[in-house]
Amino acid sequence: MLEKTMRLNALYDFYQPLLTPKQREYMDLYYADDYSLGEIAEMFGVSRQAVYDNLKRTESALEAFEKKLGLYEKYNRRTKLLQELKEALLAKAPDIKRSVEIIRLLENLD
Repeated sequence: MLEKTMRLNALYDFYQPLLTPKQREYMDLYYADDYSLGEIAEMFGVSRQAVYDNLKRTESALEAFEKKLGLYEKYNRRTKLLQELKEALLAKAPDIKRSVEIIRLLENLD
């Protein structure tokens, strides 16, 4: 569950401008502010089921954005490559060929 929440928060960071204001509000309240479905429903004068459905549709939208755009995956790959490059350059005997290869991979990531 924690892994799913962390992934959704990361996707939300990348794609929140693509969501409707209500989707952003529900996501902020539920995931960032830790409100319950009932509390959100009461605030908006809707049923818990309506809040749940909205959150599920929003989660699906975030996953669809990621499938099409891949920003989160590219971010993860870039971060991993940068860490590998840092380790290669800080090694006692730096592997220059591997460092140049990592730089090439980073340049062609997008």
